Parts: sequence; structure tokens; C-alpha cells
Amino acid sequence: MVTDSLRNAKQYYGLGERIAKALQYLQEHDGTRLPLGKTPIDGDQIFALVQDNTTKPKAEGVWEAHRKYIDVQFVAAGVEQMGWAKVDTLTVKKPYDADADYALFDGPGDFLTVPAGSFTIFFPQDGHIPGIAVNDQPSAVRKIVVKVAVD
Repeated sequence: MVTDSLRNAKQYYGLGERIAKALQYLQEHDGTRLPLGKTPIDGDQIFALVQDNTTKPKAEGVWEAHRKYIDVQFVAAGVEQMGWAKVDTLTVKKPYDADADYALFDGPGDFLTVPAGSFTIFFPQDGHIPGIAVNDQPSAVRKIVVKVAVD
């Protein structure tokens, strides 16, 4: 798991060509002005999901993890908390669904506050809970999740 400000994104280009493309896309586009929905960046290898969400209480969060795609989650507006835990420390709640590319889990983990202008990168070994309200106070968030194919 990685978290940082988008202004430092260039430091993470070394994580791979696809991650570099994902971060460059976020740097080159105003996330607050992108249309909602799916935007291809490099076919099915890299694509952006632009979302307007309302954060939820931590008690409503569910751990998830993916195998086919790395998540680069960028908060364009608002602020949210995100949970992180190593998948191998969590208990399977819903087995992996290859078609939907996710599994759900239960267990403890750590939470960090991700303000506007910041991103996180969640790899297949990273369980994560997105969209959690800071201080359990729901608020609006504009987020771009760039899905980056592992293979």
C-alpha cells in the first residue's frame, strides 16, 4: 500500500509502466471536472472510474481485495478515511469472484485520512475499505479509481 499527495506522484513511476500511466493521467486531468463513469486510458489494462460518493460510518465498511487489478484511488474533492490490512491477516467473508475481481473479508486493520489531492495504491495483497467518513460525519467525496491490470 502506498499513500501520498499527487504532487509527489512522479516518485512512484518506478512501480511500473502501468502505474506510471495511471498517475500521469491523474496529474494531467482535473478530477473535479471529469465525467462520471468509466473512462478507458489503455483499453482494459488501465481505466478510470469517476465516482461521486457519500462517505459512510466505519461500522458499515467491508474489507475488499482484488487480484486482477491494482487500485489507484485518488480523492479529487472532499476527504475520506480508508482502511488497510494485509489480506493474509483477514478472514474471508465472501470468496473471490473472478468475474467481479473481488473478495470480501472481516478483521482488524489500520485507517488513514486521505484528503483531496491525495492518492492511495492498493495491491492484490492489500485489503482495503474505501469511503469511510472522517469522525463518522458523512460527507461528499469525488474520487477517481484507476484500475491497473496486474498482468
